[in-house]
Order: sequence, then C-alpha cells, then structure tokens
Amino acid sequence: MVSLSLCLPSSIYLQAKDLKFESLRKAISRLDLTTTSPLIKSSLLLKACIRSGNLELGKLLHHKLIDSGLPLDSVLLNSLITLYSKCGDWENALSIFRNMGHHKRDLVSWSAIISCFANNSMESRALLTFLHMLQCSRNIIYPNEYCFTALLRSCSNPLFFTTGLAIFAFLLKTGYFDSHVCVGCALIDMFTKGGLDIQSARMVFDKMQHKNLVTWTLMITRYSQLGLLDDAVDLFCRLLVSEYTPDKFTLTSLLSACVELEFFSLGKQLHSWVIRSGLASDVFVGCTLVDMYAKSAAVENSRKIFNTMLHHNVMSWTALISGYVQSRQEQEAIKLFCNMLHGHVTPNCFTFSSVLKACASLPDFGIGKQLHGQTIKLGLSTINCVGNSLINMYARSGTMECARKAFNILFEKNLISYNTAADANAKALDSDESFNHEVEHTGVGASPFTYACLLSGAACIGTIVKGEQIHALIVKSGFGTNLCINNALISMYSKCGNKEAALQVFNDMGYRNVITWTSIISGFAKHGFATKALELFYEMLEIGVKPNEVTYIAVLSACSHVGLIDEAWKHFNSMHYNHSISPRMEHYACMVDLLGRSGLLLEAIEFINSMPFDADALVWRTFLGSCRVHRNTKLGEHAAKKILEREPHDPATYILLSNLYASEGRWDDVAALRKSMKQKKLIKETGYSWIEVDNQVHKFHVGDTSHPQARKIYDELDELALKIKNLGYIPNTDFVLHDVEDEQKEQYLFQHSEKIAVAYALISTPKPKPIRVFKNLRVCGDCHTAIKYISIVTGREIVVRDANRFHHIKDGKCSCNDYW
Repeated sequence: MVSLSLCLPSSIYLQAKDLKFESLRKAISRLDLTTTSPLIKSSLLLKACIRSGNLELGKLLHHKLIDSGLPLDSVLLNSLITLYSKCGDWENALSIFRNMGHHKRDLVSWSAIISCFANNSMESRALLTFLHMLQCSRNIIYPNEYCFTALLRSCSNPLFFTTGLAIFAFLLKTGYFDSHVCVGCALIDMFTKGGLDIQSARMVFDKMQHKNLVTWTLMITRYSQLGLLDDAVDLFCRLLVSEYTPDKFTLTSLLSACVELEFFSLGKQLHSWVIRSGLASDVFVGCTLVDMYAKSAAVENSRKIFNTMLHHNVMSWTALISGYVQSRQEQEAIKLFCNMLHGHVTPNCFTFSSVLKACASLPDFGIGKQLHGQTIKLGLSTINCVGNSLINMYARSGTMECARKAFNILFEKNLISYNTAADANAKALDSDESFNHEVEHTGVGASPFTYACLLSGAACIGTIVKGEQIHALIVKSGFGTNLCINNALISMYSKCGNKEAALQVFNDMGYRNVITWTSIISGFAKHGFATKALELFYEMLEIGVKPNEVTYIAVLSACSHVGLIDEAWKHFNSMHYNHSISPRMEHYACMVDLLGRSGLLLEAIEFINSMPFDADALVWRTFLGSCRVHRNTKLGEHAAKKILEREPHDPATYILLSNLYASEGRWDDVAALRKSMKQKKLIKETGYSWIEVDNQVHKFHVGDTSHPQARKIYDELDELALKIKNLGYIPNTDFVLHDVEDEQKEQYLFQHSEKIAVAYALISTPKPKPIRVFKNLRVCGDCHTAIKYISIVTGREIVVRDANRFHHIKDGKCSCNDYW
C-alpha cells in the first residue's frame, strides 16, 4: 500500500510577504506616540495593516494606542472599524463604533459599520443600522455612494431583494445612481444575485454613464454564471472595441463559463486570444485553461499547459489532478498528488475532493482512508466538497455506515444552524437532539452552495427523506428560486428515484439554463423514459437553448436504454453539423452501448475501429458488457484483451469475462481467471443493495443474515417464493455463476441482495408507499424477473436503481420493457 505523508510547507507565507510583515511589525514596534503628529503616523500604519489584511499587527497597533491614553480622532477610529471589518472581526468593529459617541460618529463611521455587517453576512443588521443612522442623524448625515454600495451588497441576498428595490428607488431619488461606478456594480450584483433578474442588471449596466473594466468584467461574469454564454460573448466582443482591454479576470470568467457549460470549442478560440494578448503566462488564466482541457477529455493538452507554466500553485495542481481523475487515470492523479506534496504546495479542500474521487475507483481503499485521516488533521473533512467525496468513496467501497456518518457530519456541520438573536449572537443547537427537532431550527446562514452540496450527498446514497428535508429548508431559507439549488434538486430527486418530483421542480422554475435542461433530460433517460427525455430535448432546442456535450450524452443514453438506433444516429451526427460539438469518448461509448444492447456486435466493433481516436477502456468495457449479455465469447475475449492493455489492474474486466465463461459452463476458464486475480491481488467489487426506511439506510449483501430482523426477512422471502411460483415464475439459474447443483443454485438466487432488500421493505413500509431499492452493481436478471412478479402479488410499486439505470416496476411491468 502507498503511504501518504503530507509534506506541508513550514510557513504559509511567501518570502516577499514575510519581508513586508516584518518591516510593518518593526515600524509599529518603534512607533513613538510622544512625538509630533503621532495620530497621523498611526493612521498611515493602520492603513498599511488594512491593505495587507493583517489583523495581528492591526491589533498590536490598536493596543499600543489604547496604552498611550491618547484620545483617538474619528479618522483613526473609522480606520479601526474598517480594519476589524475586513478581517472578519465584526464584534470589535461594533464595540469601537458604539464607544465612539455621537460627537465622533460621522458618515464614514456609519458607512464603515454598515459595510462591516454586509461583509460578514449580517444583512439585516446592515439594513437596521442604516435606518438607525437616518433616525439619529436628524437630517445632518445623508448617505453617500459608499453607504449605498454597502446597503446594496446586503440586498444581494434573495431574502432582502425586495428591500433592495426600495433602496434603489431611494438612491434614484437622491441622485446617487451615477455618483460612482461602485454603485452601479452593486446594483448589478443585487439584481443578479438577489433577484436573478439579469435583464434589470443589464439595464443598469447600459444606463451607467461611467464604466471601467471592472464593470464590464462583472456584467460578463454574471451572464456567464447564469449560463447565458451567448450574451457573455456578445458583451465581450463589445468590450474588445471599447476603450478597455480585457484582463486576466475577464478571460478567466469567460473561460470558466466555457468549462461550466461545456462549450469547449469556444474555450479553444478564447485560448488563441489569450496567447495573442500575452496573458498565457498568468497563473490564474493558466489554471483555468488546464481545467478546461482536462474537462474536455484532453488531459494531455492540460499537461502541456501545466508544464509551460512558470509558477504552479494549488489551483493549477488541483486542476490537473482533477483532469486525470475525470479521464479515469486514477494512479496518475495520485502520483501527481504526491509530487505536489513533495513540491511543498499545500493541498486544499478541492485537491482532497479530487484525490478522494480517484481513491473511490481503486480496488484498494487504504489510500482513501489515509487521505480521510489527513483531511481530519487539517480540519477539511467537514467541508462540503470533501465530505461529498468521502460519502462517494465509502459508498463505492460498500461501507455504507461510513458513508452515512460522513453525510450526517456534513449535514450537522452545515445545517444544524443558529437561532439569530437581535444582537446577532449565535447559539448552536445541541447536535444530539433528534433530527426532526434539528430541522425545525436549521437553515440560517447556509449558502446556496452548501445546500447544493448536501443535495449531492443525499443523491449519492439515495436518501430521499433527507433530500426532502433539505428541500424544505431551502424553501424556508428563501433559496427556492436559486438556479444552482434547483438544478441540484432535479438531480437529487432523479437519482433517488422520484422522477415526478424532479419534473415538478423543473416545471416550477422561472429561469432554466442548459444545465437545468440537461439534468431533467438525463433524469428521464436514466429512468428509461426515452420518449419524455427526447420530448424535453426538442422543447429545449425549440426555445433556443443550445445543448452542450453532456446534453448529448443524456440524449444518446436515452436512445440506448430503449434501442432507438435510427434516432441515436441522427443525434450523433447532428452534434457536429448543427451545434459544432465534436463527439467525445463518452458519446462513442453511448453508441457502442446502443449497438451492443441491440445485438449488433459486429457493427459495434466496426464503429469502434472507425473512431478518430484510440478507444479507451470505457468503450471496450461497454462492448464487453454487451458480449456478456449476448454470450459472444470470442468478441468478449478480444474486448477484455483491449481493456487490460489499457488498465491491467482492472478487476471488473476479469469479472465480466469470468461471468461470460460461467454462462457457457467453462468452469476451468473461470477458475483460471479467479486464480489470476488472486495472484495479482485484484479484489472483486462486492455487490450489495440498500434501502432507506424511517430515515435510516439498511444495507444487504448476498445471503446476509446480520440484520436484526433477518428471520422475518427470510420468512417473507419464503412466502414470496411460493406466491410468485404459483403465478408462473421460474428461477433462472443461468445467473448463478458457480459450479453447483441446480437446487443449490435456486437457493442462491433467493439470497441475492436485491430480493432481501425488497423483502425487508415489504415488512417495514406501508403499502401505498413506493419501494426504492439501490444497488451498486447491475441488477441480476433473475431478480429483475422475480421483482416483477412480486409487484403483482403485493400490489406495490418497486423502483430499483442499479449502476446503469432505474427500473420502475408496477403490476408486473418494468419501464425498461426488459430491454436493458
């Protein structure tokens, strides 16, 4: 096993920062407050602390001023408020403001404390302080552009958007709309973040008489973040003919949008502009380009850009590591992670998130456990993205209890929130209380990103009850219209088996972007409802939303799940001709899957050989699966050879080939393969199923007797076996891949984890409620048949999610129409 030890840098400061820190510290230490103009010198040093954001030195100077006994003037006190505000210490900022007295408070003081509250996510306090200022000043102090800017920042929260509109009217009435560019920027943010009203934001932008590059970049960024890439590019083109030249922030914003929306062809055009403009050497632009090529399945290009960068930071390392993880080169990703540590670059939460995803795909989970330990030491294990990767890793390894614990810690850390009193002091709830009690008092202070991450975690382990409770908190918290959250809700409900709820969220959305459409199309594709998926795709095209690469993966998957060969070819060919999207490896894999499922194995292999690039293990593994279904050993052996050339330590290939031999009774070949796996220390992924009952996840392995209600479960299975046999069910012993007698094979079949999970659900849940079973591998063919009969004798709807798709089984019929 690889041993990972974090070679963290001895200091978090670079040498240049050390020098600036030391010189500033010496200047403060040597400050003589008995000389002429001590307050002026103190003010200059304090501003230096503000610029550097160094709270430690700022406090040192503050204590020195207190010890001197000198009366501090408004200028110094206002600077102290700003210092503590920018360093996140709002308590000290408020204390200084309160102790100033009315005679020393001026407009700068009020603006500083309002800005302090706005910067520290205390929007209601900022607004109440503004009203208090108007009442106390008695028409002596009037808000200026900086005061309005701080107020508008507070109204970027959807909860206070309506208040923001009133402030906007007040601002227009007082004539401060065009007083400073910062006011216009704050209004753009308020309309886009608070109200998702991009049209009003654009009107503000167009009405601004004075714009600078920051204004242009902000508007382009907000378009990009809302998925309106065409508008972002149009504005970028206008910027090119203006008096301003795009800088690294403008380019990074547009490139990030290309990555997020997967418009990689545009990203490549922007890359050429980056080179011509001389920004290619910038570390931030370089990181974004590394990320873009990595996510466009061109990790080799990412590596080239990475190697040409003069300086590497944690972002560039993380982008490249993520690229290798996404291209399924997990070993290379872990090797890069080790190189990063040896280069004394400290990994952040996103680095760990990516490396943990790599560990989830390795047969040996020891490295993942080591990394989990390191995240705990560094205090990163409860951060959203790390927590989600831990959930995924443990779920993939079959340790559902660890996955559940990781989710609960993540949930409690983010949502067991705070009762906010009038003075904004927070008092944490007792985390040992019941979950239902927690939900009643949660949600305060959680961000849209927090909710989206938690929904992702709930989707991963299929815990729909938690997902529904998080949805309730979202509505309660005022984020019900947030685009990112709604997209995550669609994904969560789809992955948890409730396609109706996913569609309801989709229909209720006022604004949808390409990710929204792709999520709902993908959901229906996974559930086997290809007609609805394609109907939504055509509706998307009709209203002018441009599909991206992922949209076409969803469309081709929909066709593959029901065998729509002609329809799939039409969409595969239209990708490039209609939307300039070059097919990626995943698109080719979908087509191979489609041809293979349909039994057109020769056509599938001809298609693979005609690909414009070398087929990876994913494509050949897809083909091998089809060979297993159609029992074509010769082509299966060829596919296995191709996979092992690329991934020699892939246990799934040995298992698929072993199953193919077993289905033909070639037990000597099965034994030889298993011996080879043992010699190479390859571990087969253990199959298991799980189900959520009363907010708890219950996991079952084949022949599992560890559950407290095991006796009742097997009694229920015995009764079900008799009932469904009377209806005509005949056990298909071809799915028992062991060389034993037929009677024993039949016994094995009724010990499969899917059947155990269904039996437990039948004795534990009320009749009208659908049963939702999740499996980490492909559902067994015999279990699929048996569950259809069980749905008849029990009158229950049973939804099964396996590694590939959903099966909605009701009244003896499955949504897959037995085509899977």
